[in-house]
Amino acid sequence: MKSNPAKWSKKELLGHLIDSAANNHHRFVRARYEDVPTIFYDQNKWNELSHYNEMDPKQLIQFWVNYNKHLAFLMSFLSEDDLKRECKTANEQVYSLEFFCTDYVTHLEHHLHQLVDYD
Repeated sequence: MKSNPAKWSKKELLGHLIDSAANNHHRFVRARYEDVPTIFYDQNKWNELSHYNEMDPKQLIQFWVNYNKHLAFLMSFLSEDDLKRECKTANEQVYSLEFFCTDYVTHLEHHLHQLVDYD
């Protein structure tokens, strides 16, 4: 149950990190073979339609852990040339895979701190 309807619950916050992983997974793969793919998502719609609040917490955590292990494995294969490849976001801004890798980890850490300090 959510304490505040305007805020994501802990499950929804972890679900948001799964959605972020899924979209970055697309970036880390597609940017290596497509010419500047446009990859973005509506984070609120993804969260709403994924029904994270109804998931078993252990299953949700394990899903997040496994997805991040896979992304870390995948990132270990990115070459210097791969890191220079680019993706476009919803606002048509273009960023390198190096930026997306760094941003992914920063975003992850930000939300993990929120989960730990969640009120």
